[in-house]
Amino acid sequence: MSYGASAYARVAQTALSPREAEAAVLIKAASRLQVIQADWVNQSGTLNEALNFNQKVWTLIAGAATAPESPLPIEIKTNIAQLAAFVFKRIIDTMIEPSSEKLSALINVNHQIAAGLRT
Repeated sequence: MSYGASAYARVAQTALSPREAEAAVLIKAASRLQVIQADWVNQSGTLNEALNFNQKVWTLIAGAATAPESPLPIEIKTNIAQLAAFVFKRIIDTMIEPSSEKLSALINVNHQIAAGLRT
């Protein structure tokens, strides 16, 4: 099991609902990116690790949300797939040309989706 999947599984095993677990993992991924953004000069290689973790989280969330057995309406499935595509594109772009400003969109998306999952 990958690091992202095992982290997701650990959070999911607590007394949280699946939605709360997803929100917690998104917040964890956002927090890792925020730490790097706040101390950009000293991030020394942790950027790719944090981006990979965020990618794994989004792979799991998008996969679960868009699976044929998912009870979500098709419109929501489509929106999540499009959002995941944006996240993946931003991750790749940030890996190719690192910039602390590029992390803001990823951090904001994670926080917004986590907030939505908690309501």
